[in-house]
Amino acid sequence: MIDLHLHTTASDGRCSPKELVDRAAAAGVTVMGVTDHDTTAAITEVTDVARARAIEVIAGIEITAVEAGRDVHVLGYFIDAADVQLAGFLQRQRAQRIARVRAVGDRLAQLGMPIDILPLIAKAKEEGGRSIGRPHIARAMIAAGYVADSREAFDTWLATGRPAFVPRAGAPPEEVIRMIHSARGVASLAHPGQTGVDARIAAYVDAGLDALEVFHPDHDNATTDRYRGVAARLTLLVTGGSDFHGDPSHGWEPGAVSLPADDWLRLRDAAAHA
Repeated sequence: MIDLHLHTTASDGRCSPKELVDRAAAAGVTVMGVTDHDTTAAITEVTDVARARAIEVIAGIEITAVEAGRDVHVLGYFIDAADVQLAGFLQRQRAQRIARVRAVGDRLAQLGMPIDILPLIAKAKEEGGRSIGRPHIARAMIAAGYVADSREAFDTWLATGRPAFVPRAGAPPEEVIRMIHSARGVASLAHPGQTGVDARIAAYVDAGLDALEVFHPDHDNATTDRYRGVAARLTLLVTGGSDFHGDPSHGWEPGAVSLPADDWLRLRDAAAHA
């Protein structure tokens, strides 16, 4: 079972690296990709823990690009997490995340829902590569009793167009693709059925996009088939995974969505010859 889209507490996941490996092992996952948002901080620990469970770990990342005010998530696989240029880029990404968290906190206070964001920011700075964002704000809102769960926090307050939404600053997709390649990685457009950038995929291919995340929990059978066709037409590799965060509002577990073995072998072989 191959799950190439998993998150830990290094970004907005609920599971520590060890807990993630335990959950993946219990689900029967044999190959896992660690893809925290804008950080590679958990890769080494996940790899060390997974080795004892006979699970292969792919060094990955999910970088948030911004285009026309919209988030475009790009997955990177087989990256060199020690690449200096990538490390500097990710540090800037995380700094922009902190600035956004501050702005959302200010907006919530103006709306009569003050939350203490300073511990979130302090923890991110103390822990070196930790990445924070709106899911952490949602959890603080739950703890304060303003909302019942993360879904309510986003749907009512934090999502695009909602009262506490603050636009994100970030690099364009083309730059993110270049950064992944500079770290010797393979770049895949994450959950295109969520992102709604179909008209731009060909342009991303021209910029070097290597793959498309065809298999994702938010893709029903028709959507999966459609993006399988897009990948074939544009000669793109195929990726997939559960996008596991460990959030109770999401019902899926590691391995709930698995990349077919043939697609995995093509991806692995392409990375080996990159």
